[in-house]
Amino acid sequence: MRAWLVMVPVVLVTLIGIPLQWLCVTLGLPARRTIPRLYHRIVLALVGVRVRMVGTPSPARPLLIVSNHVSWLDIPVLGSRLPLCFVAKSEVAGWPGIGLLARLQRTIFVDRTSRSATGKVAGEMAARMNDGDPVVLFAEGTSSDGNRVLPFRSALIGAARQSMGAEGTDGATIQPLAIAYVGLGGLPAGRARRPLLAWYGDMDLAPHLMAVLRRGGVDVELHFGAPLPPGGRKAATLEAERAVRAMLAAALTGRPG
Repeated sequence: MRAWLVMVPVVLVTLIGIPLQWLCVTLGLPARRTIPRLYHRIVLALVGVRVRMVGTPSPARPLLIVSNHVSWLDIPVLGSRLPLCFVAKSEVAGWPGIGLLARLQRTIFVDRTSRSATGKVAGEMAARMNDGDPVVLFAEGTSSDGNRVLPFRSALIGAARQSMGAEGTDGATIQPLAIAYVGLGGLPAGRARRPLLAWYGDMDLAPHLMAVLRRGGVDVELHFGAPLPPGGRKAATLEAERAVRAMLAAALTGRPG
């Protein structure tokens, strides 16, 4: 019953927000950046998700945020904190409902099976970042069970080095971010219960979504690390992975990294 009591107002808010956001995106209005943030905050309040930020997003622009990936919840959690764009696998564009919402969020879609697509996507990322939009890249290329960080992929991180401003800057600032699901139902999530919130492997979306709506009471922390110093693609990837891994471990154990 709780799942449906949450789902109904979420659907109503979505139906109101879709035409407003479509109009703002079509006309290029500034509200195209603020409507998704408000929408995600309302959705999280209805679902029962509490977000705590540790550290702050860098004010530097262009900005590439490199993060681990745990669940579909990552999208509203991050989207509720600041205006941004996501990079998502191309299959998401075809998902009923979800694909439309992703496009209205101005998501950049990438075919991870095609090497030739990397250059095009990198160009789109650079264009968004140079336009002032932070871009979030889930650098693992997939999602995990929430207890660990998978190896980061370096190809798309090279997009940060392509986002050169007209003034000849050194490219985009790269900031590591760790998403940590630390609580469930008012209790610490723990290693055994944290995968209940994670959406990974071959899980179907609808059952997982309904299970999260039934439970509610989710506590998540966003740990923003220090921006990385200038460097090559592979060095930046390794340093970002190291930073995210350390921040996630500190968040899940409660001990400083």
